[in-house]
Amino acid sequence: MSLPVDEPTPPGRAPQAALHHLAVETADLDNCVAWYTEFFAGTVTWTLDTFSDLTRDRLPGITRLTEVVAAGTRFHVFSRSAPYARPHPDTVQFQHVCMTAADAEELRQWRDRWQRLFASGRYAFARPEPPTEIVVDCDGVSSFYAYDVNGLEYEFTHVPAEAEGR
Repeated sequence: MSLPVDEPTPPGRAPQAALHHLAVETADLDNCVAWYTEFFAGTVTWTLDTFSDLTRDRLPGITRLTEVVAAGTRFHVFSRSAPYARPHPDTVQFQHVCMTAADAEELRQWRDRWQRLFASGRYAFARPEPPTEIVVDCDGVSSFYAYDVNGLEYEFTHVPAEAEGR
């Protein structure tokens, strides 16, 4: 049964959506792919350098796209030719993406891993700022924030079972 277009979908009948990938634009594809692969212990699954008309219309100047699968997430890392590189300053970007940690120890491991990779000197960071300290809120949820090599902000968090329903 299909609903008429002008009627809203009844409650409880919404299609199910799940995250497929995060698209990350970068000015240095090799640096970015290497960092995502090492930081998230990921694997490069494929790379494209030819694109559909729709992709070229949505991402003018796209030159290469590489998928890195890591931490249960697909990262689609892509670059564009010089005239299109870096979004216009008025372009709205996401504020941050939050990744979950299984427990407080894993959260510390993520933070330590970021610090080790930064200290290695192998990667160029657009925002060479250290991750924040791990903070714990009144519900016991712990988290920290850190930037990737492009300056995109990530939050890493652990939500204990007793805080899940909040």
